Amino acid sequence: MSDRLYIFDTTLRDGEQSPGCSMNVEEKLRIAHALSALGVDIIEAGFPVASPDDFESVYRIASEVKDVTIAGLARAVSKDIEGVAKAIQPAGDRGRIHTFIATSPIHMQAKLRMSADEVVAQAVAAVKQARNLVAEVEFSAEDAGRSDDDFLCRIVEQVIDAGASIINIPDTVGYMTPDEFGLKIKHLRERVPNADKAIFSVHCHNDLGLAVANSLAAVEHGARQVECTINGLGERAGNAALEEIVMILRTRADRYAIDTGIDSTKIVSTSKLVAQITGMPVQANKAIVGANAFAHESGIHQDGVLKHQKTYEIMTPESVGWNTNRMVLGKHSGRAALKARYKTLSVELDDAQLKVVFARFKILADKKKDIFDEDLQAILSEDTEVDMERVKLVSLQVTSGTQDAPVAAVKLDIEGVEHEATAQGDGPVDAAFKAIQSLVEPNGKLLLYSVNAITAGTDAQGEVTVRLQDADSIVNAQGSDTDIVVASAKALIAALNKLPNMHAKAVHAQYSGV
Repeated sequence: MSDRLYIFDTTLRDGEQSPGCSMNVEEKLRIAHALSALGVDIIEAGFPVASPDDFESVYRIASEVKDVTIAGLARAVSKDIEGVAKAIQPAGDRGRIHTFIATSPIHMQAKLRMSADEVVAQAVAAVKQARNLVAEVEFSAEDAGRSDDDFLCRIVEQVIDAGASIINIPDTVGYMTPDEFGLKIKHLRERVPNADKAIFSVHCHNDLGLAVANSLAAVEHGARQVECTINGLGERAGNAALEEIVMILRTRADRYAIDTGIDSTKIVSTSKLVAQITGMPVQANKAIVGANAFAHESGIHQDGVLKHQKTYEIMTPESVGWNTNRMVLGKHSGRAALKARYKTLSVELDDAQLKVVFARFKILADKKKDIFDEDLQAILSEDTEVDMERVKLVSLQVTSGTQDAPVAAVKLDIEGVEHEATAQGDGPVDAAFKAIQSLVEPNGKLLLYSVNAITAGTDAQGEVTVRLQDADSIVNAQGSDTDIVVASAKALIAALNKLPNMHAKAVHAQYSGV
């Protein structure tokens, strides 16, 4: 390859802004380690001033994840920039402050209520402040896709002079088409006098389904950093999908003659990790990482692939990590073997985490003959910080049949005190949910209930995703078990644990709805 494209992954920042995708510190660390193993160049670890947890996650990632640049996002205001500088301090010369301000007429007038001159002045001041704190500063012109080109040239020139070495041109609302966006990058690089002093970057949203196409058009016109996310996560319709960009460049090397530092064989495992932690499952027909991406049902297609793989597959399943991943582990396997297998999945477990995970593995091994990598990822999707859970499932009994209405009896440990409830429902899951929700408040409004089989076979674990809303809080959580009703209960309880104000009800009815 004759050229290099830098991959800036923003799964932990923009990806987390998807409704319900909030992650805790430990979950972000797991993803950050996986991204590092995947080979991304820059991890945008978060928005440090957004919350104490966000600051802590950026600080921990900067401290523990090596061999990758760690960026933090900051508005073009002094307190944000100081916050990022403190959060990324452990990364040393691998730290980057990413500051932004809106540049489109509608954003400047309706949101910022600032003149063009004021926007330029604030951007320049922010970049200068950041450059005095760290060696590497990135500047983003928010909503650049709808910004005036003359004004963009003006502000880009001045922030480069102020010390920005990476200039990001976002299509923040996914408005542009590939030809328009490519030309915007071309014109900026040609018209800005000091353009050669900065790397041009793009950050494209997928509102019209063009995020990847727009990113590639920008690359063709000289952009050398692409901001993207695993599985295309992100606000609204999401961001450009990392896996698609990487594999397009690899598969069509004849056209682009540019490559990344990504280890593509780790794409699928990273995709699954992100899906399980965020509770955002990947659709079956999603390019590269979807379950059907390399599946063939048509007889004509099957015949062609059997005769020559390239008749209907333009890349191999193995090239992105769809390897045979059967775990030859069972109930007699030890901790060392389990820890080693997790390491191949880019998951490093400390002794405390291994103790919890190994106990869960043993329980599962007693239920299932064959353990797959998907099963191991599902075990991790449950919170390994067991002692931090306010609500724990002690027991669940459900009776259901064709003649009688389903009834669920549940016992929960709520902050150290056991509570029981029984409820009747339209089905066993509905009954279990009603029993659990009768014991806590607020119990949230159910926005999503989704069930997926993790592997094949009648003994497969079911993985349940639950999304709850309480006031302004939207949380996702997952639970897995070979019993789908138990998996559902685990998912609901995990979601309740994420609601900030959840607590036991003052009065607990022993029987509810029966």
